[in-house]
Amino acid sequence: MKTAPAISISAALIAVTVFGTATTTSGADTVTTAHAIAMHGKPKYAAGFTHFDYVNPGAPKGGVLRLARESSFDSFHPYIAKGSPATTDSGAAVIPFITANETLLALSADEPYTAYGLIAESITWPADRSWVVFDLHPQARWHDGAAITAADVVWSFRTLTAAGRPFYRSLFAGVRNVEELGERRVKFTFAGGESREMPLLVGQMPVLPRHYWRQRDFAKTTLEPPLGSGPYRIKKFEAGRYVIEERVKNYWGRDLPVNRGLHNFDQKRTDYYRDITAIRLALKSGRIDFRHETTAKAWALDYGIDAVTEGRLIKDWIPSRKPTGMQAFIYNVRRPVFRQPLVREALAYAFDYEWTNRALFFGQYKRTRSYFSNSDLASDGLPADAELALLNRYRGRIPARVFEQAYRPPATDGGGWPRENLLHAARLLKQAGWVVKDFRLVHGETGEAFTFEFMIGASGFERILLPFVRNLKRLGIEARVRVVDYAQYVRRARSFDFDMMVHAFGQTESPGNEQRALWGSADADRPGSRNYIGIKNEVVDELAELVATATTRENLIARTRALDRVLLWNFYVIPNWHLPAVRILYWDKFSRPAAPVRAGEMLSRWWFDQNKAAALEAGAGGGGEQQ
Repeated sequence: MKTAPAISISAALIAVTVFGTATTTSGADTVTTAHAIAMHGKPKYAAGFTHFDYVNPGAPKGGVLRLARESSFDSFHPYIAKGSPATTDSGAAVIPFITANETLLALSADEPYTAYGLIAESITWPADRSWVVFDLHPQARWHDGAAITAADVVWSFRTLTAAGRPFYRSLFAGVRNVEELGERRVKFTFAGGESREMPLLVGQMPVLPRHYWRQRDFAKTTLEPPLGSGPYRIKKFEAGRYVIEERVKNYWGRDLPVNRGLHNFDQKRTDYYRDITAIRLALKSGRIDFRHETTAKAWALDYGIDAVTEGRLIKDWIPSRKPTGMQAFIYNVRRPVFRQPLVREALAYAFDYEWTNRALFFGQYKRTRSYFSNSDLASDGLPADAELALLNRYRGRIPARVFEQAYRPPATDGGGWPRENLLHAARLLKQAGWVVKDFRLVHGETGEAFTFEFMIGASGFERILLPFVRNLKRLGIEARVRVVDYAQYVRRARSFDFDMMVHAFGQTESPGNEQRALWGSADADRPGSRNYIGIKNEVVDELAELVATATTRENLIARTRALDRVLLWNFYVIPNWHLPAVRILYWDKFSRPAAPVRAGEMLSRWWFDQNKAAALEAGAGGGGEQQ
């Protein structure tokens, strides 16, 4: 690819971009400057839009939102692979508190993958997206009043990729160079072939204050709330117990279209608990206001209280159109016992999902059959057309069943005694060289017993795993379940010090460069990376690269489905289940817009409703001291 020329945009052109999209042509290069950029197609919201459709632009500011997390924390620094950083519940996902560090672009919640200016006032890119230029808002400020500059952006990129989590090096591996073109203009130049995602990806990089961090050691954890630029900052905290965030009254971006109607609470408090039962009790007693319920049994049985039946504590099931990704029991294939695909396939027959869903989950879940479940990216049936043409390149290098069978996890009749499945598992294990001696499964050549440890970070998962362990024992396999505390769980996962664990691989509607980080060989032996499984597969590497460089939606779907099939038929995980909805409970003192969002719900668009709160207080429910 030729080197992209330096660009110079006139003041007149910049003025046009505030109100519309400007396109210029120089030779063979078409350059666009706009307020937003979409992965594919055009942005939903035109230049000059005032707010997103899913918010109430006139939402009142005020009140307190009280949340809870089952974890602890010893750091406010989520950008390094050390410590247990504080997190909170955003209403759509668990996020770091340090989201006070904003990004150049903000994603909309009602489009597959479109980003609008946040710190960046405008975005400029050529037709092949080989580079992107961001012009920063002149009003953009850190909380100490200093201007956010191009130097901050350049420093952030270099620091995150050099000293941050390995994830950042993988995510931004396609960036060849970043440079200041002026005090408020920064340019990223990309390496390799065309990647439509790279401009959006660098636009989501957290921008950090250079002047703040240059006086501190970026490689160390810290409980000093770092300087940010966003709508909230940390007001008060006690390590491992609680964090209180306060809304920044003079926040520079409060009137931006991407922020109008959002960030409405004056304060947000998150309390940390060691036990999930205590969180549920805190909710029912009115000490916290909101909870995402993650356990089917609790949803079905734990909330039969007057406050729910009377409508004071709202129990809400909201459909979600967001991809649910893959939650699974994941193998650490670095362990010799799990290196053979036959062994990994066999163990899946010992997990009785149908019985689990009926007896433990009250039939609430769907079995996950794809790494991209609940989306049009999920593979199904046999490959055809563009997907088949792509996979044909790899015949002989990928399992033949990719072409012959539609992937389905092993199923049972739900009776609790999967005899036929266990017999099939025994046959597969025998093919892999494992035999039963004295009621134990041992390797036929080495005599090594088949044993492993299942690491979990929450005791609530034991009831799901123990029937699985019982079935494994019937095969002669000794599996132990070990519950570890949050800090140890994080540390061991980062260093790949586990045999098997539960993990969720989240996905978006437009997967891209992150696929390299999740499955890429380059990260398999890099502690702190997101390739927890330890996959080293050249075909997976190539397909992940093709996903990252897809140029059309149709192209992206075919490539993602092909990657999905290859991952599935290598049996790197035992798929769990997913819920195409969110289960939330909250005291009736909040209001939210009626317009749905793809993720189901997002707390950042809610507001404290004084009238509802007064009525609730009069009814003696949902009270509790607000701090």
